[in-house]
Amino acid sequence: MIVVTGSTGNVGRPLVASLAAAGAKVVAVSRRETPTDLPDGVTHARADLADFESLRPVLDGAEALFLLLAGELNGPGESADVLLATARDAGVTRVVLLSSQINETRPEALSHVRLREFEAAVRNSGLQYTILRAGGFASNAYAWAESVRERRTVFAPFGDVALPVVDPSDIAAAAGAVLCEDGHHGRTYVLTGPEPITPRDQAESLATALGEPVAFVELTRSQARDHLSRFMPEAVINGTLDILGRPLPQEQQVSPDIRRILGRPARPFSAWATANLPAFR
Repeated sequence: MIVVTGSTGNVGRPLVASLAAAGAKVVAVSRRETPTDLPDGVTHARADLADFESLRPVLDGAEALFLLLAGELNGPGESADVLLATARDAGVTRVVLLSSQINETRPEALSHVRLREFEAAVRNSGLQYTILRAGGFASNAYAWAESVRERRTVFAPFGDVALPVVDPSDIAAAAGAVLCEDGHHGRTYVLTGPEPITPRDQAESLATALGEPVAFVELTRSQARDHLSRFMPEAVINGTLDILGRPLPQEQQVSPDIRRILGRPARPFSAWATANLPAFR
């Protein structure tokens, strides 16, 4: 049995689907009510990574655990060692953590303290483990969906700064492989897209997929800061803007790890745009 946390998100949803299609027994964990679109044979469990005790009955009898901390779960909480000990006591032998490339490139980033704690706990757990450090998500382009639908315009800062954003479905495919296959214990993989792409070129990819022009309007750093301040803690905003506007060379490099895990190249942003076109129509 494989327990998947964050099962209703951009990574968890395709991961659950691919594991179920491969015949695995899957428990999809979320904090919400039971999703209506779970694949046949998948069990849903309502639990919260902010409350480790709620996961104890879910983990009973599981062999593998996929850990995904999203949103406010990256804030302070109970020691991650407690959760890993609970998983080990329940019979879990393999754990896969979705982390961030920033833990390698910017190890002092305030936004990723909790993820660094989880990385350390996973490594010290005594379980078979794999850490997946993802770069920026292609799905961050959903932030443009409303303006593309209503005005056929993308508003974004740093229009000509390229980063190799990764398709969440590729992250899910890599997670599925390391959850089910041997040979990944103790490995830390960096997951990126196949090429760096600028926000301006992402807008062009959306235009191509839509078959209609999409304008690009470049925001200043100050304008971008004002936008981010609506939903992002102040301590995190500068670091986010630095990554987008002044990425380190390592953050612009394409990692070979998706090809290494899956035996195929990572999907380009254009493929993500085509697959998710309904959000932008």
